[in-house]
Amino acid sequence: MSNVFDILNERGFIQQTTHEKEIRELLGKEKVTFYIGFDPTADSLHVGHFVTIMAMAHMQKAGHRPIALIGGGTAMVGDPTGKTDMRKMMTQETIKHNANCFKKQLSKFIDFDYDKAIMVDNAEWLLELNYVQFLREIGVHFSVNRMLTFESYKTRMEKGLSFLEFNYTLMQSYDFLELYRKYNCKLQLGGNDQWSNILGGVELIRRIGHDDAFGMTFTLLTTSEGKKMGKTESGAIWLDPEKTSPYDFYQYWRNVADADVKQCLSLLTFLPIEEVNRLSSLEGAQINKAKEVLAFEVTKIVHGEEEAKKAETAAKALFKGGSEGGSIPTTEISKVEFAEGMDILTVLQKSNLVPSRSEGRRLIQQGGIKINDEKITTIDYLITEKDFDDNTLMIQKGKKVFHRIQLI
Repeated sequence: MSNVFDILNERGFIQQTTHEKEIRELLGKEKVTFYIGFDPTADSLHVGHFVTIMAMAHMQKAGHRPIALIGGGTAMVGDPTGKTDMRKMMTQETIKHNANCFKKQLSKFIDFDYDKAIMVDNAEWLLELNYVQFLREIGVHFSVNRMLTFESYKTRMEKGLSFLEFNYTLMQSYDFLELYRKYNCKLQLGGNDQWSNILGGVELIRRIGHDDAFGMTFTLLTTSEGKKMGKTESGAIWLDPEKTSPYDFYQYWRNVADADVKQCLSLLTFLPIEEVNRLSSLEGAQINKAKEVLAFEVTKIVHGEEEAKKAETAAKALFKGGSEGGSIPTTEISKVEFAEGMDILTVLQKSNLVPSRSEGRRLIQQGGIKINDEKITTIDYLITEKDFDDNTLMIQKGKKVFHRIQLI
């Protein structure tokens, strides 16, 4: 069996490691217990969590044992990472409710039967700590000067970092020590924004005399422009079908930018890397086929195959104007007219979507026109045969008006 370190590395998961050679050797020679933490700051996991969930699944498939740590205790403080303001304080009741929601969702992706994985809540030990004893045993190993260099704290220094939040790294580090002692957990994993917190735990365990603690971070899910994925105009993309419907979830992945297809296929599906490379190498309108595969595979993992098929059918029906998607107005235009391309304003007029070119310009400038789910940002956009998929092109005006262009 391939070393899971190589699998994760090839698929683009691994961002930073504390001891790369030792981690790879460890994962290749023994069954390793590792953990990933999830602070229950909402009542559902979201797309931002999904990379680490997939990494956890790859690790389990390779025979290693995951610990899903629900941060019922750390959520009482709040991680300052990536925040310019202090997180809103939550009640214990809210945190407990959110933690229960996380447990239910994580069970869809990880097999907890027969001790193949463990789920624990750090409230079990953090909420019962003796503060003075904690400072004497744990606090003594942390340098304030060094902690202030951590990115998670540096970004908060301008507006003010509360002493409450300053404890977060100590608490997360103590989590790793507690799991190391209870379950022989040797490896902590997390998103790359957790690097300083993970480093704190590794160093703590090593300072008290154990040299077999390690940390590894994964790439954050971002667009090719460096922006975090998983957000839309209406809010976050949740894994809970009650918060983000399977259809909207499917459509989100169907509409990713061409440049993001390979990363998403690599990180968010179990497709063999050879198939990932084949699909992501498609060009022109053919890349839409790769996006359809991406959308189906991710939706299948999160919502099940039946919901994925329903979402796929609904999306294709809407695109093709089939009965399940409702009757969509269609304009037939000869292929000859697209031999040298046709500008977007002309196409909008030919399809009677705008009464004038000036109205077309206004709509485009306001971001109100999409071609095949891609927003048009320039009035000089030239449509060619490459934009057509099976001789079909879909124009969307605003949120609800769809029009199909059919080549004849």
